[in-house]
Amino acid sequence: MLFQTKTASQKRAEFRAALKTGKLLRFPGAFSPLVAMAIEEIGFDGVYVSGAVLSNDLGLPDIGLTTLPEVANRARAIARVTSLPAIVDIDTGFGEPMNVARTIQEIEELGLCGCHIEDQINPKRCGHLDNKNLEETSMVVRKIKAAASAKQDANFLLIARTDARAPEGLEAAITRAKAYIDAGAEMIFPEALADEKEFETFRKQVAVPLLANMTEFGKSKLLTTTQLESLGFNIVIYPVTSLRIAMKAVIDGLAKIQEDGTQEHLLPQMQTRADLYKLIRYEEYNTFDSSVFNFKLK
Repeated sequence: MLFQTKTASQKRAEFRAALKTGKLLRFPGAFSPLVAMAIEEIGFDGVYVSGAVLSNDLGLPDIGLTTLPEVANRARAIARVTSLPAIVDIDTGFGEPMNVARTIQEIEELGLCGCHIEDQINPKRCGHLDNKNLEETSMVVRKIKAAASAKQDANFLLIARTDARAPEGLEAAITRAKAYIDAGAEMIFPEALADEKEFETFRKQVAVPLLANMTEFGKSKLLTTTQLESLGFNIVIYPVTSLRIAMKAVIDGLAKIQEDGTQEHLLPQMQTRADLYKLIRYEEYNTFDSSVFNFKLK
């Protein structure tokens, strides 16, 4: 109830142990705490908090308009309702190296188990769009060093994302990744790799754990968990999947109500009241007051 009893330190330690198993860890994106609870109930390994999704949920494009308080507070709300580890996208770190250090301390204090910082220049854009502009490697290295020095918990996972594949080529992306590792990154997120061969090449040349992004409608071929595990990747994220599913259902449902004048025909497509209350553990709140759950559901 309320918050998870498992501490952030426990989650981080368990996350680190899971990474060492060699098993591919699956982290669907959660655009709300309720979605994070569903991710855990279904049996996934962790929860991902996408910067693009947080921007979109505010009605904004993913171009770096969100602020540290907006991202940190939403990430905290999502992370605190689940016993699973949660990692968050901090875009370009919300400023210069000093700002990056503060960002790390804020999100670590709020219970996240890790984050990734990328090497684009603001205004940034979705990693699967064309014409991305990158920071000089030396500046990104400074940011990663600042992030690494700001960590309080050694198990907090610092991930560096490189968007260099499209503008600079695969070999340049690998070169950047190695520089980021030397600066203190513990995992690399190579964004927008094209196909299995590129994933395989990256794995062969980069020694640390790797994160794969299986976003829809992007540059990367959608690989299965079996394929990614055989390629040696350690985490796969599905960053926008739940939002896309939800928004399609919302738009189609609203159109149906507009057309029919009732939601009657949509009932089979809805989560029932009983299922919602089960997910949020409504009945357990009777621990505090027996008048909370004193009714029967149809």
